[in-house]
Amino acid sequence: MGISFPSLPYVLLALVSISELSDILDGFLARKYGKVTDLGKILDPMADSIFRFSILFAFTKGVLQLPILLVIVFFYRDAIISALRTLCALRGFALAARTSGKVKAILLAAVAFFLLILMIPYSVGAISLATLRSLSLWAVSLTALYVVYTGIEYVYVNRHYIRKALQL
Repeated sequence: MGISFPSLPYVLLALVSISELSDILDGFLARKYGKVTDLGKILDPMADSIFRFSILFAFTKGVLQLPILLVIVFFYRDAIISALRTLCALRGFALAARTSGKVKAILLAAVAFFLLILMIPYSVGAISLATLRSLSLWAVSLTALYVVYTGIEYVYVNRHYIRKALQL
């Protein structure tokens, strides 16, 4: 026995909501009780990214069929930034998170919710598959443009530290 297709978006929305809310609560409690650690500053955003990438990669299959090359943009942006942050940390200086990166994380969560919400009218026949896929592609493409912008901005703002870290 499985989940019916009309019920699936609701189940997925519940799971994504629980994950996003637990992440918000975790961050709030860590700051409130002074439990913010350097390891947490690295692992928490990494875990958030892995979760959101998993959602986007899942949407490359099934009814949405997002282009995988588009989804890979999100992965590589974070991989490059993480590598630069790690390299700089190994050289003795930390690259601070940027507000644009936090907005990126919120935008990725929002686009996941948007895609799941779009699946509701599709699952009951209120919108066509073509409309579902078109709106999904536009939403993810616009988000990808912002993600690329945040990557470029991050590298530009931290270019002096990155240059120092790359010098042997």
